[in-house]
Order: sequence, then C-alpha cells, then structure tokens
Amino acid sequence: MTGGFPWAKVRAALAGWFARCARSLPWRDDPRPYHVLVSEFMLQQTRVQAVLQPYAAFLRRFSTLEALALAPQEQVLQAWSGLGYYRRARMLHAAARAMHEAGGIPAGAAELQQLPGIGPYTAGAIASIAFNQPAAIVDGNIERVFARWLRLEEDIRAAGTRKKLWQLAGDWVEHGNVEGLAPRALNQALMELGAVVCTPRAPRCGECPVRAHCRGRDVAESLPRLPPRKTPRLARYAAALVRDGRGRVLLVRRPEGDRTSLLPAALWELPHVKAGRGWPAGALEALLGAVCKATGKTHTRRHSIMDWSITLCAREVRCEKAPRPALEHAWFTPARARSAAQSSATTKLLQAAGL
Repeated sequence: MTGGFPWAKVRAALAGWFARCARSLPWRDDPRPYHVLVSEFMLQQTRVQAVLQPYAAFLRRFSTLEALALAPQEQVLQAWSGLGYYRRARMLHAAARAMHEAGGIPAGAAELQQLPGIGPYTAGAIASIAFNQPAAIVDGNIERVFARWLRLEEDIRAAGTRKKLWQLAGDWVEHGNVEGLAPRALNQALMELGAVVCTPRAPRCGECPVRAHCRGRDVAESLPRLPPRKTPRLARYAAALVRDGRGRVLLVRRPEGDRTSLLPAALWELPHVKAGRGWPAGALEALLGAVCKATGKTHTRRHSIMDWSITLCAREVRCEKAPRPALEHAWFTPARARSAAQSSATTKLLQAAGL
C-alpha cells in the first residue's frame, strides 16, 4: 500500500509549508496544555470557525484547569451554550475534575485515554500539540489526505483500513520525530492540509505542497471511498410555549440519562412530547400538570441528531391554572432564556417564537 512512497520528502515539504502558511488559531498560537484540552473537546464534530468565539469566552470564564474543575456543572453548560453536543461539556468537566485531583494534565496519550471523554484521537492531539509527543492522530482530514496520497480504493471506514491508517499516522509522526521534525507541527500540518487544501470537494491540488507525490491527484474528488449514507430516521416532537402574566416562558429540565426525547437531557428546554401528525393535547397536559389549550400559530423547525431527522413544532399554550410539571422547571425572561444552558434545538424554537 505504501511501497515506494517518499514519506521523508513529503514530511519535510509539508512541515515547511505549515511553517509558512498555517492559519493563526488561538490554541495553536498558545498551545498550553489546558488551552489545547479545551479546544480539542470543542472541536469534536464542530468546525473551527464555529469554535473561535465560544473558545475565547470559555477561557475568559474558566481561565485555568482548577477554575473549570471547581465550577458547578450548570455554569459549564451555560458557557457551552450554542456549541451543541453537550455531552462533550460534561465529559470535559469530569476530565478536568479528575486531572485537578491528580495534579495536572498528563502528557502521554495512554494516560490521557483513561480520562472521561478522551478517545485515541483527542489523546493523540493533546499529547502531540500540547506536549510535542510523537502520538498518532487520525481524523477525517487525515483519512482524506492519506487516501488521496496513496490512492486508497477501499472503504475508508472498514476496520482493516482504519487499522492501516492509524499505523500510517504512527509511522508519520514517529519517523518524523527521528528526522528532527516536531510532532506538533507534523500532526497539525496534516490536519491543516486537509482543512484548507485537500478539502472534501473542489480540492485545491494546484496549491498542495506535495502534489508531485500524490498518487490520487487525478481522481482526488472521488477519494476517499465512503460507505453509502444511511437513510435518516424520522421523529416529530410537539412543544408547549407557555408564558405567564409577566411575559416569562416556562422551561423544564429532564434529569441526566433521561431517554424520553432524542434531545439532550439535563438542559433547559420547552416542555415537549413525541407527536404524530396531530397536536398531542393530552400528552402535553399530562406533562404540564394542567388543562391547557393551544393558541396562535405553530412554529416549526428542522433539526438533525446523529442519523435522526427531527421535526420540532412549538405552539403557544394557555393553561387554566398554573402548570406544575413533575420535571424540574422555572420561568425565564426572554433574556435569561437566551443565556440558559440549552440545546441548539431549543434555541431554534425560542428564536422562531421571537424569544
């Protein structure tokens, strides 16, 4: 698969390109371990541009590992608001607490993987970027770069192929370290090439510093080979928009681990239930603990979670008496609702309703 590929030349050329052309990113410009830790959790399943502002705000609020470890989870979730995938925030908080108790952030990938929320990629990224350790990393960018360089025709998600890619990534950084190239630069150079040049669509092959060695440059857009996408599963939820006489809106919070909804638990949200085509008045009344009537127009938004395509419908609801949901609940002013720890799905509905 890799016979005859000039790895040493490619490493040198890519490292030189990265030194000249790398984007200025805050965690790259200041790769202190805590900063890299926070950035890697935020960047999981999220684009760089979406992380820049929340990252800066998060570090202003929790400037050190100790500050994050000692903070209440509610504050951490509030600071994470807008990034989605809130499980990452909980795992980062749990990992920070474990590291604070143990005396700091470990430098080795194996030790990092013992912490909550840290898998092989995140461990390798922290070890190499923060501590300059020769640790392997494989993400979507690196999969794509290797697949094109070597013209890999097999399914990139197959277990055998993934094993080969991790071996390649290990050899890449270990041999480069022997050659005198910094592991943090080598790994970030691979990711940077995939992010800005060797992109999924319309790759900028003419700007690639190693194009002369790329075996797949004439078929780059067809690589890597991916399995067919699954048809998304469908779900529909109806949400009650209940206001009090002061214009505040009722939000509820399901306990951690609750599985009655696909939306993430332990966050503030509109009271909602599964729904078919009609309005589930009875189910919502049971949830709210009050007889109520839907009024006004329906606000509908689409949302995706994993392989689910979700339709969210919210309607103004007037209750005959003050609602008493069994769930934790509170009345929020529009301003407070906007800053509450909530999923992006809830944000969409509140925005649709003018909140």
